[in-house]
Amino acid sequence: MSSAPSRSAYSSFSPGRIWTMATHTVTQLIRMRILVFMGIISMVIVIAAFAFPAVSPEQQLKLLKDWTFGALKIFFIIIAIAATGLLLPRDLEDRTLYTTLSKPVPRYEYLIGKLLGVMLLLGGGLLLMDLVFSLMLYLKQSLIISSQIAALEKEQAATPENIAFIKDLNSRFGLTYSLHSAVWAIFLQASVVAAVSLLISCFASSTLFTILVGIAFVIAGHGQSLLREWFLDKMSGFWQKSLSGAIAVFCPDLTLFDLAEPAIRGEVIPLGVLTEVSGIALLYIVGYTSVAYLFFVEKEL
Repeated sequence: MSSAPSRSAYSSFSPGRIWTMATHTVTQLIRMRILVFMGIISMVIVIAAFAFPAVSPEQQLKLLKDWTFGALKIFFIIIAIAATGLLLPRDLEDRTLYTTLSKPVPRYEYLIGKLLGVMLLLGGGLLLMDLVFSLMLYLKQSLIISSQIAALEKEQAATPENIAFIKDLNSRFGLTYSLHSAVWAIFLQASVVAAVSLLISCFASSTLFTILVGIAFVIAGHGQSLLREWFLDKMSGFWQKSLSGAIAVFCPDLTLFDLAEPAIRGEVIPLGVLTEVSGIALLYIVGYTSVAYLFFVEKEL
């Protein structure tokens, strides 16, 4: 008879186990009605698409993008904090954490699987919202172009040059590839926030504490530029760089992922910028998850 596989064989790194926990986490979060947030965002996008009829066509498109990116950023950061903050307490309450860790599953695989599940939910949700947003923006842009061409025809000024000018102008303020890049940046930002929340939940005493501290980190992450401007500019070069680096490590600089403004203005976001912010996000995620493991491996369950 062949002997049973050893515990060390099961405990080796297994992408399959991580993927199983990630998909289970997605199912768990869906059952927790996280998708309600996405329904609210869809309503905001639809309402914004047919609002502001009194302003200029370019302003209508800009306001639609402003509303949409604002809603995406706020709601998906909330989802990242709430979803990650609820995972460990819910697993402890349902005792699924004990069941999982009683098997030969390393704790780092558990953490990676949970974070990957949250990121899958964030990515899938943002992809769906991007499709809804793109559709509404394209319809709004097409309606505006049609109405402007009709107005030119009424004034007998529908020359090829005027029609081409209207199409080019609305295309610049309408649907562009840069908008998808800005949505990707929101995903990166929300993923970093999820990693921070996972770290906090590994030593927090309650879900409320995790959520409140997570929100505080988000506020601090968006206020780093003000902190540097008010306090660090008065220091010498060495201390300024040292404290600035320490702040950036301790608290993520979330302004690095704010690509919505140039996308709203119709500017092209270079591939190099996307690569840079993606690399920074990966460093933050790996770093915070590693520190989370150091807390979680010592946590008494």
